[in-house]
Amino acid sequence: MRLAVWGVLPYLALASFVIGLAWRYRYDKAGWTARSSQLHERRLLALGSPLFHYGILLTAGGHAMGLLIPAGWTRAVGLSDGLYRVVAFGVGGMAGVMTVTGLAILVYRRLTVRAVGRASLASDLVMYVLLGTTILMGLAITLTGNGHDYRATVAPWFRSIFVLQPSVDAIAQAPFGFQLHALVAWALIAAWPYTRLVHAFSLPLGYLTRPYIVYRSREASRARAMD
Repeated sequence: MRLAVWGVLPYLALASFVIGLAWRYRYDKAGWTARSSQLHERRLLALGSPLFHYGILLTAGGHAMGLLIPAGWTRAVGLSDGLYRVVAFGVGGMAGVMTVTGLAILVYRRLTVRAVGRASLASDLVMYVLLGTTILMGLAITLTGNGHDYRATVAPWFRSIFVLQPSVDAIAQAPFGFQLHALVAWALIAAWPYTRLVHAFSLPLGYLTRPYIVYRSREASRARAMD
């Protein structure tokens, strides 16, 4: 059972993630980007969207540092474990609060603005539940953690997945809260390509090479036509 949960489930989630992205790009390019609802309501969107997006970027950066960089490397550059925990608590807590606040505003907007709600899909509900649960659990662990060093349990297990040697024993030593957070996160990753979160991979690289678009007013066009 333990091997199935911690040694097999991550690969199933990653397979769903990769295959889902390929399928979505191949058959649903029109729905790849997030459907804009700015015309329906702007005030709440202007407040919640930046909070959520900047918060999630900080959160992703913190997770990348904590899970992918071994503790020995940070110690080697002079960052003690105590200082690391202080930085992780401060930055992680701030990022978590920003993300939760932004997400709460966006959910409130979707529930209270009728036009925005009508544009919602069933996948949006799944996305909000998984994303909200993952973020709230992560924030709770950050702010009320019991002093557990996840870099000695969760991080080695996470890195071992990508070298095809999942360290089941390492994650088994983590507290239940950390384990549950990891499971919900894998569920989010598995569902990612089938929700509006896919727009995170919609980098507007075409803007770097496309020619300039020149806008002219109607008055200027009429003036040239009369000359």
